[in-house]
Amino acid sequence: MAAISGLIRVMERAARKAGTRLRRDFGEVEHLQVSRKGPSDFVSKADRNAERSIYDDLLQARPDWGFVMEEGGTIEGDPTKPRWIVDPLDGTTNFLHGIPHFAISIAVQEPAYDGSGWGDVIAGLVYQPITDESFWAEKSRGAWLQDRRLRVSARRDLDEALIGTGIPFSNRGDAAQWMRIYRELGPRVAGIRRNGAAALDLAWVAAGRFDGFWETDLAIWDSAAGCLLVREAGGFVSDFRSRSPSICAESVLAGNDALHAKLLKLVGSALKAG
Repeated sequence: MAAISGLIRVMERAARKAGTRLRRDFGEVEHLQVSRKGPSDFVSKADRNAERSIYDDLLQARPDWGFVMEEGGTIEGDPTKPRWIVDPLDGTTNFLHGIPHFAISIAVQEPAYDGSGWGDVIAGLVYQPITDESFWAEKSRGAWLQDRRLRVSARRDLDEALIGTGIPFSNRGDAAQWMRIYRELGPRVAGIRRNGAAALDLAWVAAGRFDGFWETDLAIWDSAAGCLLVREAGGFVSDFRSRSPSICAESVLAGNDALHAKLLKLVGSALKAG
């Protein structure tokens, strides 16, 4: 096992502390005070409390680092230092409906070497409070589930592959594009699953539970940690046009080398058909 670095320990402590509160609130989900941010996009009291807990712990550990947070937005830090990318509750809709499939996602992004903005994600953690699973990765140090090394699935054939996805909802994203991709992939794969938590879906690709994954309209806090996990587990991550940005956002396609190439070809055919 790779020695767990101080950085990962900081991230895991923050996630586990917030996760304890989320588990408690999940047990009282029917009593949560919930407000609307927009159609089908809920933010709960539990969500805000978890983000505040994570923010306080990470700020104490690295007081000069900045933040990008789903609820709290961007908080600038020292521009020469890394920043945190935090989703305190990925899978909010699952959470609010009593479905035990949600996660905390924390990533660390370096500043670009030339000072022009932001560069690579160098550490990521996806923590599932209900199962107490901690998926973590550091750049060039592999991906891990607790102390077990992760590798992406070895399946090479689409007809044996289980693929995860996220379905656009309530006028967010391109539903017609998603349907075109689904029509291309659906008849060729063993199954398609929509679980409702992109960070956890990508962690499952890294763990070999899903053989591949695609989704559109993602924010960086949805995918930053998960994409690093897939890459460090030996997988490939790109957008739908085979570009592999330093940080994943918007369109994401993930899998092992063989399946990623096959999925990319089918997605390309679907996009051309549009």
